[in-house]
Amino acid sequence: MYMADSASKSNAVNGWKLVWSDEFDRDGLPDSSKWIYEVGFVRNKEEQYYTEARLENARVEKGMLVIEGRREKFPNPGFKAGSDKWSENREFAEYTAASITTQGKFAVKYGRIEIRAKLPHGTGIWPAIWMLGTNITKIAWPRCGEIDIMEYVGFEPNSVHATVHYSSGGKHAQKGSKIITEKPYDDFHVYAVEWDSEKMDFYFDDKFYHTYKLDDAVEGGYNPFRDPHYLLINLAVGGSWGGKVDPSIFPQKYLIDYVRIYQKA
Repeated sequence: MYMADSASKSNAVNGWKLVWSDEFDRDGLPDSSKWIYEVGFVRNKEEQYYTEARLENARVEKGMLVIEGRREKFPNPGFKAGSDKWSENREFAEYTAASITTQGKFAVKYGRIEIRAKLPHGTGIWPAIWMLGTNITKIAWPRCGEIDIMEYVGFEPNSVHATVHYSSGGKHAQKGSKIITEKPYDDFHVYAVEWDSEKMDFYFDDKFYHTYKLDDAVEGGYNPFRDPHYLLINLAVGGSWGGKVDPSIFPQKYLIDYVRIYQKA
């Protein structure tokens, strides 16, 4: 895994140096040297089954990453008759989508993480751009930390959310904010966070709208936001926050123009 935590002064632009990017300029499946897939019913009691290396759900075309949510019957290989687990008690999914991540491929501590994207919309849609601590497999969520650069839920059509999640007193804690903007799904917008050793500043089209002080997340002498995180881009359907799903809105496309990660030069 390539892990960025420093940058030289070469190729600096406006005080930032590009350390990792995907411009999505090669048609086909997402670049396997940069991305892996989450697979299955993963979290939050969501309705979609995340597929792996399936062009119908994740592909690069015309210079864009397309993550497509589809209404279709899809077999659940983890099905167990009589199970009371939400991920196992359905023989078939009613929706499919994709979640790609840089886990094991790339992680960063501090910098500017910037993504230009056009959101899907409709009741039940829940696209996100977010990060998780690389030590999640050792200390689990939420202690590993979570940085939500952008979340959008279809039942709040004019809001874009930024949130951080962490552990406080041994329990899940979160702090966040949202920016109100009319129909953010009508066009491409740039979602970004600037993260340093003291704070995170969140931006929508370079308009600042939320800050988070890292010291708020210290527990037992440990702060997850002073350790590297990897990136996730996903489209969820329904679930604990996505809510009730309107089946008539599908298919839905989530378009990503680029992902660029910078560090201070």
